[in-house]
Order: sequence, then structure tokens, then C-alpha cells
Amino acid sequence: MNWLKRARLYRILRRHSIPHALWRETIRNYAPLRELSAVDKARLRELATLFLYEKEFSGAQRLTLTDAMRLRIAALACLPVLELGFGCLAGWREVIVYPADFRVRHEETDEAGVVHPQELHLCGEAWSHGPLILSWDEIERELEEPEAGRNVVIHEIAHKLDMLNGPADGYPPLHYRMPVASWSAAFSAAYAQFVRRVDHGHRTLIDPYAADSPAEFFAVVSEYFFCAPEILQAEFAAVYAQLSLYYRQNPLRRKEQPGQ
Repeated sequence: MNWLKRARLYRILRRHSIPHALWRETIRNYAPLRELSAVDKARLRELATLFLYEKEFSGAQRLTLTDAMRLRIAALACLPVLELGFGCLAGWREVIVYPADFRVRHEETDEAGVVHPQELHLCGEAWSHGPLILSWDEIERELEEPEAGRNVVIHEIAHKLDMLNGPADGYPPLHYRMPVASWSAAFSAAYAQFVRRVDHGHRTLIDPYAADSPAEFFAVVSEYFFCAPEILQAEFAAVYAQLSLYYRQNPLRRKEQPGQ
């Protein structure tokens, strides 16, 4: 069956290839993509091609999506799975893009069992087997401020990966020979320390939203891992080390030898 899969992959890549000029522009605009080696760029291009082929894009509130917009999302969505494989993005098909932040209604149950309706303003949302939902304005803002370390696409893909083994809890399915104890120790200590700093009003280099829950902490530090690895390494070196093992990537090394 492997040869059938390879034949299908080759057919998709050949028939739906990304125009070179469009790919070059996408890579040039994002440092985390620009710093990839030539081999990794080629592999990311294949993954992005599959993403564009497999996923259904739709613009909400009359937003018209261009090929450049779709490709930007596809490339960023595939960066976290560059070494994990496209199979990690299976089980869902839809990508919904709003022109700006969007409102959603959620329900939260307190300790007494009382359900409280909430209206939230979001720039991204991910459901386990449902759509990937993004704000285009947020994606554009992040392009203008790359040093901030934020990336809503990577954030929501991190949630998708987290939910591969159940509800989002900051504990994605770890690889063989990745000790659970090491992951738990690194993330539990970092999260507890970060929450204390935020609760006491201390300035943090990492977005305070990471203190909201272990799931949000994992998603936010994943953003910094790819977009501002030097900040994550300085703040939580043990977390950086665990993410490097999990994603099987080392963005800090790329910064030292960009494009090599």
C-alpha cells in the first residue's frame, strides 16, 4: 500500500504545485520560514501543497481569500508538523478565516455545577475534529511585528496537536522514549512559576494569556518556540528542550545558521 500512497502524493504534488514566485514571497515574509534549510523548505512546500489540497478554505463575513492568503496559512500550519508528518493534521477539513476578531458564545460550568454563558472575542479557535478558525487581521499584525513571538496559526495548530489524545490539556501524545516525567516536570514547574508572575503583576516576555490554562500555556510557548525561540530559551530552558524533542526541530540553531 505504501507505493499507492507515494503515487497519490506524487500526483497531488505534480498537479497542484505551488507557483514558485508565490512560494518565494511567502517564505521571504516570515523569518521562521526564511531560516529553514533548503531541504526543509522543499519539504514544507510539499506539506503546504497537501494542506491546500486536503483542506477546504472559506472566508467568513464576505472575506475573499486569495491564493497568497491560503498559502500563508498553509505554510504556517505545516511548520509545526514538518518533522511529525501530515497525518497529525488529519481528521478535520475546514479552515474558516474571518476578516478580524470574531465573537463566540461558550458555556462554562462552575464548581457548584452552575452553567454560565460567556461571549468571547477571539482571533483564533480550534476544535478537535472541527474547523481551524482564524482572524486575518491578526495574521497580518503578526507579520508586521515578527519580534513579538506571536502567531495565531501556530497557536491553533498546537491546540490541534494537543487534542490528538483527548481534550486540550497541554499534554500532546509524546514520542517513544520521551519520558512523561520529564515533560510533566518541565511544564508543571514553568506553568506554576508563570502563573505566579502574572498573578503578582510582574512583567513577562511571554504573553500573559499563557497563564489561562495548561492548554493555553502549551499553545503560547509553541508560538515562541518557532517565532521567538531565544525568548523561550531564556525564560524556560527546560520547556524549550522538551518542545525541541516533541517537534523534532531546533529553531535556535536555525537562527545561528539561517538557510543552511
